[in-house]
Amino acid sequence: VQLVESGGGLVQAGGSLTLSCAVSGTMFRFNTMGWYRQAPGKEREMVARITYAQKTNYADTVKGRFSISRDNSKKMVYLQMNDLKPEDTAVYTCRDERLDYWGQGTQVTVSS
Repeated sequence: VQLVESGGGLVQAGGSLTLSCAVSGTMFRFNTMGWYRQAPGKEREMVARITYAQKTNYADTVKGRFSISRDNSKKMVYLQMNDLKPEDTAVYTCRDERLDYWGQGTQVTVSS
């Protein structure tokens, strides 16, 4: 099983980024997928989660700004991030929640 994130980078506050996670080697369509993040000196936290039935839930800190989606035919998970804030700066990692597999992460840095 392999999860590969992309799309991170440096953006100004108020800007947007879309993260992508390409999944291989698993029955992706049946798995709940999640995006997590970890900022320096802080614990990793769940950002967003999407089930195989497209049910989503979000951390309170990102509700209304972030949107998770998936394309089962392409085995992709996306995280659309809008109105980014400096406190969103972190390494964002994709996770197969059913199998507990993680990607390597992608850095998102939001400047003020």
